[in-house]
Parts: sequence; structure tokens; C-alpha cells
Amino acid sequence: MIRRPIGKSKPLNAIGLGCMGMAAFYGKPLEEADAVTLLRSALDLGVDHFDTAEMYGMGVNEQQLGAAFHDRRDKAFIATKFGPKYNLETGERRVDGSPENAKRALEQSLRFLKTDHVDLWYLHRRDFSRPIEETVGAMAEAVKEGKVRNIGLSEVTADTLRAAHKVHPIAALQSEFSIFTRFIESDGILDACKDLGTTLVAYSPLGRGMLAGWSKDWKADGFDFRAAMAPRFSGDALENNLALVEEIARVASDLNATAGQVALAWVLQRADNIVAIPGTTKVANLKQNLGAADVKLTPAAIAKLDSLAAKVKGERYDESGMKGVNG
Repeated sequence: MIRRPIGKSKPLNAIGLGCMGMAAFYGKPLEEADAVTLLRSALDLGVDHFDTAEMYGMGVNEQQLGAAFHDRRDKAFIATKFGPKYNLETGERRVDGSPENAKRALEQSLRFLKTDHVDLWYLHRRDFSRPIEETVGAMAEAVKEGKVRNIGLSEVTADTLRAAHKVHPIAALQSEFSIFTRFIESDGILDACKDLGTTLVAYSPLGRGMLAGWSKDWKADGFDFRAAMAPRFSGDALENNLALVEEIARVASDLNATAGQVALAWVLQRADNIVAIPGTTKVANLKQNLGAADVKLTPAAIAKLDSLAAKVKGERYDESGMKGVNG
């Protein structure tokens, strides 16, 4: 097991659990009892970093975690997020980083999670209508009140991270990072994290599941956003990218590992301030993911994997989604 701290935390399992798919976006949500079983099994297997957000099922995911950990709270490092707001009647979507919304969201999260504090509290997306310093200042007040242990940001630029860090130490920056998505290495984000002592929390380290070794007949169901809102998951782009996954699988075979384990090992071996939060709804997949800690990539394997990003087709989000990232 690889263990790395986040902010003021004790060293945590570097392979955490992204919980979004239990309640939103990647298929039909799990029933609460099934989610609780999965979450408690993860804890028993050594996972201690659990990532959720207000917008994951509009509180449903937070309630799943609350049901699972209310009697084992000291064993779980819980991260949640706020910012995006949705009007279910009109479909309007916006980000609200105001101090008022921060306070409202935190109180709701604490209630849903059945806890008196959050270990890591993120601004999920930047609110471009106000200075980042204003939002982080409000988040810092929650730290003073003892309701939050660490502050994080998600999908922001290196400049935004540095500006925020001047207001309050930023323990974690969450960003998509995988063999297929590597912009943080070239635009200064990873360097800024290293400079500031900020942990890079890699979400979608398995490329939203694709890098786990999907077959060419993969199709999204009616509850899955990937084909509709992520161009690399449809048409010619999907066909191209699945062929690249086959190349990862061949590398994995030489290492007696799975494609997913190799993809996770690649992420964790990029730098010692990176942790990953792959998601799953199945205990078997969770066990397989944890096996990535034992995979040692050879120089030849790394060179092969490094060459694949330039061959990926399709953006990771559609046009509207891309407007909300790298803020």
C-alpha cells in the first residue's frame, strides 16, 4: 500500500474512492443499502479517502456516505465539494462561490454526512463572477470554526491556485489526470502544487472507466452522461480511443497486471504528491484497483504509455463543460 498525506491529514491510502458513480452520471444510482455495503467494504479493504460532492445526486451521495460511516467516522477521511447549483425545473446551471452559499452548502453537507466536520472541503468549480480570494476567505472561516480540516480547489489554473493559497493554505487541488488527460503536466498546475505543498488529487484516473479495459462494444445507458457530454466517448473518437486502450492492455499483460492497474500505477508514479480517486460501484473492481499499488512500471512501459496521450481523440467534456474547468 502506498500512503501519502493530504494537508494536515495522517498518511492516507494513495488509492482512494471516488463516490460520484454511486449516485449520479455513470448509470442508475445505487440503492442506499448497496452503496453502504460498498463503502464499508472499501474501508475494510484499507481505503480511507472518500470523495463526494453536493451535486452528486443533489445530496444523495453525501447521504450514502453518512449512512455508511456515521459509526466509523474516525476511520474515514471524507472530502466533499460545493459551488455548482442546478435548477431542476428550468435546467439552469451556475456556480455560486458566494460566502452565503458556502455556509449553506457546508451546513447541508455536515447534516447529510452525519458529522461535525469535513476533512477536506473543495470549491468544485470556480465562480468567475467573483475573486477567488472571496470564496477561499469564506472557506477559511469554516476552518476557524472547526467544521473543516483542509481546503481544496477543483479544476483551477496554477495562477488561481497561487492566489488562493495566499489567503489560506490549499491542501489539495483536484483535477482530471490520466494516461489520456495530461494537461496538468504542461500548464504549470503540477509544478504549482509541488511549489506550494499541495496534493494533486487525480479524478478519473481511469479515463472515466475507459482505461480499465473496455471492450469495443461499450455503450452508455440512459443514465450515463459520457456519450452525450464527453466527445471522446462517441463515434470515431471512441473507436480510436478504445484501440489505444488495447495498447495499454498489452503493456499490462507483460507486467501480469490489468489495464486499469497499469493506468493507476502510471498516475501514482508521476510524482509523490499525487493521490488517485478511481470510482466504482463493485467490490471486485475496487479490489482490482487497489492492486495497482504493487505494479512496478518498467522504463519501456512508461515510454509506451507516455506516447498515447497525443493519439487520443475528443475533448474530455463538451463545449459547455470545458467552459467551467481551468478557472
